[in-house]
Amino acid sequence: MITALSAAKAYGSAQNLAKIGGGGAGVASGPEALGGSAFSDMLKGVIEQTTQSSRAAETQMAAQVQGKAELIDVVTAVSAAEASLETVMAVRDQVIAAYQEIMRMPI
Repeated sequence: MITALSAAKAYGSAQNLAKIGGGGAGVASGPEALGGSAFSDMLKGVIEQTTQSSRAAETQMAAQVQGKAELIDVVTAVSAAEASLETVMAVRDQVIAAYQEIMRMPI
């Protein structure tokens, strides 16, 4: 189940990636105008962020086991990784649902 917090986080991430990828150049033309490479770059960035948050959580857990980290840091890192993963799964589910809806359309 997607929460308001994870939806807001996903929206913020998408906006940050759009700003970075767009460069403020104005209206895009070519494949970017149709959502070509800009969409794939956004997806790649979101997956990388999810992977980084999972690795950070693993690092915090290992540090806690060694006695080098506080429990609150571990809980925060695991919570952030979980929110990122839930967001990716929610987007995946929506993409699959949209694909299935398109496939049911009559020709």
